[in-house]
Amino acid sequence: MVAEPQVIEETRAARTDPLLSVQDLHVWFELRRFGFGRAGYVRAVDGVSFDLYHGEAVAVVGESGCGKSSLMKTILGINIPTKGEIVYDGKKMSEYSRSNLRWYRSQVGYVQQDPYGALPPFMTIQKILEEPLIINGVKSKEERLERINKALEEVKMTPVDEFLPKFPHMLSGGQQQRVVIARAMINNPQLLVADEPVSMLDASVRVEILKLLRGLQERHHLAVIYITHDLSTVRYFSEYIFVMYAGEIIEKARVDDLLNNPSHPYTLALLAATSDPDPKNVDEFQEVPPGEPPSLVKPPAGCRFHPRCSHMIDGLCNVERPKEFKVGEGHRVSCWLFKDVQ
Repeated sequence: MVAEPQVIEETRAARTDPLLSVQDLHVWFELRRFGFGRAGYVRAVDGVSFDLYHGEAVAVVGESGCGKSSLMKTILGINIPTKGEIVYDGKKMSEYSRSNLRWYRSQVGYVQQDPYGALPPFMTIQKILEEPLIINGVKSKEERLERINKALEEVKMTPVDEFLPKFPHMLSGGQQQRVVIARAMINNPQLLVADEPVSMLDASVRVEILKLLRGLQERHHLAVIYITHDLSTVRYFSEYIFVMYAGEIIEKARVDDLLNNPSHPYTLALLAATSDPDPKNVDEFQEVPPGEPPSLVKPPAGCRFHPRCSHMIDGLCNVERPKEFKVGEGHRVSCWLFKDVQ
């Protein structure tokens, strides 16, 4: 399902204009002491940069609290960047007020994690899918119904007439998520942001939903940002993986390259914590680093993983923030262990 690595790299190199460019993005949330006086900032996203091209799927992985959701909400236009820039199709988001971003939001589909919580329980499926069309100025009832029917057919909700009058509680979890995906696709977006879209579904349904999303991506040449903490699913959905830790992206690579040749000690730990379906490995103990992720209010100096890292270089890792080093074609890692790699 995933394109061959050399093809991906050549295709990326041939492209000059990314659909989405995230440039040195910082998202800090101010803390106040009992409502009065500043008590510091939560540095949820702290210097993230990457490009996303048309038709490309990228997975952003990391444990809870690493900044994935804050990054996603900023890309969606919900959070306001503290510093840095988001450029979509050549347009800088900072040049638009939040009230003037409707054109942007119509180009970005959003698939939520909890399908039942994402769907208003008092609205029928037809009303749920009709609402974004009305908001974006589709006045013809016939056109709205035609687009609703097409969206439901694409997510395999057929016969369509049986589902239109139903309410969300009358559907299974998998069907609810299909409606969420149909709503994300209803305005023909160019970018799809999927926030752990299968984490609340049964294992058998997860595969179906991932195949559905992959099919939509290929059919419509969508750019996709897939937010997840589960590395076991990214192989079947994404071309690239960006690993986040404590508000930073610490490793970027093609899927197969990262899964077969992880470089950053945190990425190794993340892979070690991923369940292995092979029964031969059931008795093998994978050592994981001690401790917990650092506070994003007062993150440690230097590399933010150094308090948990067994390879920490004293006087360097705990002092200076690591640069991004190239360890392979399309593979970059922010770790001082690779400072001598050319």
